[in-house]
Amino acid sequence: MEGRAAIVCRWMLAAFALTRLSLWFRPNADFDIGPYNIHHLFTGVLIMAAAGIAATASGLGTRARDACAAVFGIGLALTLDEWVYLIVTDGTNASYWTTASVAGGVAAVGLAAACLTAISFRRPSLPPSHPPSRP
Repeated sequence: MEGRAAIVCRWMLAAFALTRLSLWFRPNADFDIGPYNIHHLFTGVLIMAAAGIAATASGLGTRARDACAAVFGIGLALTLDEWVYLIVTDGTNASYWTTASVAGGVAAVGLAAACLTAISFRRPSLPPSHPPSRP
């Protein structure tokens, strides 16, 4: 796998592993704003939106687009992990480590990684675009 699909995939897998690992050591690490518990689903959606909007901005260089891909992968991991957790559990901190939550998170992130891999292998490599030369 190569290109931005690989960047998204690597950062998604790393963020998923780091999120699960950090919540293993601190299972009650809630992020609350007033009476509201902010799940990492919401954080992930905001991160993906910011990266997606930035990536579509015209005039971004290769490094900036690569950074957007990395940030998008992080947001995608947070979103998929929490999405499955909230669907298959009662949403308590203790249920985050149930078999259904862990297996579901691994399955969702694994499916996303498989899709990214398939897309990157199906897409033909394009030569770098160069602005037309002016006489």
